[in-house]
Parts: sequence; structure tokens; C-alpha cells
Amino acid sequence: MQAPNTAPGQGFNFAQHLLELNQGRSNKAAFIDDQGTLSYGDLNEHVRRMAAALQSLGIRREERVLLLMHDCTDWPVSFLGAMYAGIVPVAVNTLLTAEDYSYMLQNSRAQAVLVSEALLPVLQTALAQPHEVKHVLVSRAGADLPASPTPMHALSSVLAQASPQAAAANTLPDDPGFWLYSSGSTGRPKGTLHTHANPYWTAELFGKAVLGIGEQDVCFSAAKLFFAYGLGNALTFPLSVGATTLLMAERPTPEATFKRWLGGVGNTQPTVFFGAPTGFAGMLAHPALPAKQQVRLRMASSAGEALPAELGERFTQHFGVEIIDGIGSTEMLHVYLSNVPGKVRYGTTGWPVPGYNIELRGDDGRAVPDGETGDLYIQGPSSALMYWGNRAKSAETFQGSWTKSGDKYLRNPDGTYTYAGRSDDMLKVSGIYVSPFEVESTLVQHPAVLEAAVIGINDADGLVKTKAYVVLKAGASASAEELKAFTKERLAAYKYPRQIEFIQELPKTATGKIQRFKLRELEKAAG
Repeated sequence: MQAPNTAPGQGFNFAQHLLELNQGRSNKAAFIDDQGTLSYGDLNEHVRRMAAALQSLGIRREERVLLLMHDCTDWPVSFLGAMYAGIVPVAVNTLLTAEDYSYMLQNSRAQAVLVSEALLPVLQTALAQPHEVKHVLVSRAGADLPASPTPMHALSSVLAQASPQAAAANTLPDDPGFWLYSSGSTGRPKGTLHTHANPYWTAELFGKAVLGIGEQDVCFSAAKLFFAYGLGNALTFPLSVGATTLLMAERPTPEATFKRWLGGVGNTQPTVFFGAPTGFAGMLAHPALPAKQQVRLRMASSAGEALPAELGERFTQHFGVEIIDGIGSTEMLHVYLSNVPGKVRYGTTGWPVPGYNIELRGDDGRAVPDGETGDLYIQGPSSALMYWGNRAKSAETFQGSWTKSGDKYLRNPDGTYTYAGRSDDMLKVSGIYVSPFEVESTLVQHPAVLEAAVIGINDADGLVKTKAYVVLKAGASASAEELKAFTKERLAAYKYPRQIEFIQELPKTATGKIQRFKLRELEKAAG
């Protein structure tokens, strides 16, 4: 694998770049959702109509518009239409509260909101607080829009009335292209500013060079478009090669995922599936798991959290295809450390993606030797510019050309990297660092365990010990002592969980990451 030698030119608009790449594919399906197909030709026209429509509403270049929309064909039209006009879309999680949206509207100073009709009630609650929103454009609006002090428009009508904009805004590669809010485990989400060039680099360096996504592929991502991971999977990568994407508005339950795998939407089966370890675990444990012969998958991808080796091995054994596990972040936009098709090392996160440099540093800021845990730093062309309005956090994360990930890793003799947990989740037990992920990965190898999360608690002497919260598979049973013994047999004695509590569901972020801090809060409240 080699990084591309070409870089975006002095003038570069990412939306224009994608439209020009696909000029010869007018009749091919770009996106398929539950309501139909959007061809590349229609995508081109609708994106340019969206650009003109936003400008006709008085929204100016570099002003922000909030994109609060379930995955559907209106999503890429809205996102790329804004970028085509030099306007900055702010893609946000559809699972948040009105208070979250109120904060994001104020923080971004959004001038408009593009929203799914089903999300209008929570948006209206948010709009009751101070904001600068001048227009709300409603995706797939019904016959009547609700009365509102802020003008509301049916997105379809606005597009129909606009003439396609002839030329894209003359943006530069380093101009602000779009924002994503970091999911964050604590505190307010941070508005992360990405440039027009950043998604170009993730498509070139990872989508094409590592995953080998091609024109013949049909991509389907369980991670939604508003996530950095999902944005690459379902928009940047497929559009960069002329592939087709399946979009799903509903939650990525095993049943909903299997429906698409089997061609239940648009009679089209995906060839590449993008998921996360939690989702893979749920699917493999589901009684309706399809047989290998029923699906067309040639590859699966995983990110969001480290993939336990046992999960990857079981998936490959069942379907005969690999899960390409990697790690990315909102700050780096997509994956920068990854396994490679045909060269997968389950239990590791693979090798640096060509075009990115990796360093592991100790508490003193110096590089640590192989086999020793260190903080993961990344250097690469897709790093965000900053966190909006947060100089302290920006300086902490974006350190010159290097970005601090907040993850702990160790480098193996073969050049692969093994995840050791989040920097703020690492435990020091008996003076030795313990990775919660390592203990969790061992627990889930037990046939009765579906998921596990490990935190540190203080014993009677004030010393840190490990405690595991465990979710059992449906119909399965296991005792705490049985799981302790199981872990002791496989890990160093100081690592086994001193306490085990069975729980129905683990607290997680919308991206599927375990929120260990919430478990720590439960312990504090109980203690």
C-alpha cells in the first residue's frame, strides 16, 4: 500500500470534486433508502439545487447550518449542497435531547436547520431557547407543517423552486468544510472543524488504498452519516469511486441489518458492511443470523471500539469474510490505524494506514519501547483544524502536526498495535496498569457472556481493584465466581475482576462506545 502522490489543488471544493468524479455515471444508483433510489445524475442536480436554495434564503458562505436528519437520500443532498455553496453543514446526532440541540445551535450560531419531520418536536423545544436560526427546512414533510415563530419549509418544495447552481464556491483545501460534534465521554460535545480536503484524504488513504472500495461495491453502514465513521463509510468512500450506498433511517438492530443484507430494500444486497463490535456481538448471538450463502458480503469493517479477537474469529468462521478492524476518531475524521484485507491480526488494531504516522508516548512525552503501553498520537493530513471556541481543549488535543487520541496502545514486535483502553479509563492495580479492555475481552470469551465493562473501585484500604459489569446472553446463566475463575485462568492474577455485577444493559454513547464513567457514577451513588 502506498499513499497517493496527488493532493487537492489550490482551489478545491469537496462537493464539486465528488460530482465531477461521477459525471459519467448519471443513471447509476448512488443511494438507495426505504423510499427509493437517487441516481448519480439526480444527486448532481439536487446538490446544486440545494446550494442555490440555501443562498436564496440569505445564508452566506462560511455560515453554519445544522443537519439533524435520519439517514435518507436527503442527507447527502443537504450535506454536499451546503458544501457546494461554501456553507458549512454541522452534522449532529439524531439521538440527543433538546438541551443538546439548543447548545449546538447557540455554539455553532447556525442560521438554518435541515431536519427530518420525525425530529421536529425535539427541535421545536430546542428553538424555544435563544438561537440565530432564520429558516427550518423539513425533510419529507407531510401535508402540514406545524406553526412556528421560525419559518418552516418543506425541503422538497424548496429544492423544486431552485435552479441548479452552475458553479461551486471557490473554496480552498484548508477552508472550513463541515463540523462534527465529538461524542465525548464527559462534558459538552466539542464542535470539531474539518476542511474541504480532509474527506478527500480519508477516501484516498483508507477507503481506496486499504479497504479497496470499488465501483462495483454496495456499501452499507450501521454507523449513521452524522458520525465521522459513518460519513466516510456511506458517503465519502462510495462516492469517491462511484459505488452504491444503502441508507437506513431506523436503528441498526440485528433484524434491520439482516433485512438489508438479504436484499430486502431495493432488492440490493451489500458487498461491504461497516459495523462496530457491539453490533457484531448482537448479530452473532441472534437466532435469525443469516447463513453464508444468503449474503453477498465480501468484507466487513469495524471501528468505534476495539474488536475482541473472539468476535472477529467467529464472524469469519461463519461468513468466510474478514472484519477489518481499525481505529479512527472525530478529530482525525476516519481510520488511521487498521488491519489490512488478507492480513488480519485479530486482537490487534493492525498497522498505521500509509500516509499517517503513529507515536506512543509515555507520561514524560517521550516515545515508549515496543511492548510498553503509551498514549497514542497521530500525524496525518485529515486532522481537524480545532475545536470551535475551545482554545484549551484544542491545544491539548492538536499539538502542532500531531493529534493526541486519548487512547492507550502498545506496539507489538510485528508492527501491529494492541489497544489498551482509553487514557482516562486505565486502572493502576497493585502499582501496575490494567487495561479494562483486556479484562472485558477475556470475559466475553465465556460462552454465557454477551458484553462486559470493567471499572476501578476502591477497596476497604482505599486501593484500586477491578469490578466488572456483565450482560449475559439471552437464556444463558453464569455465576460471579465462575466468571472470576474463568478470567484468572487466562490473565495475570492481579487483573481478574474482584467484583462482578450482572446488569441488563451497559450505558453507551450513540456510537456504541461503553460509557464507563456512568458506571463509576453508579458506584459513587451507591457507595
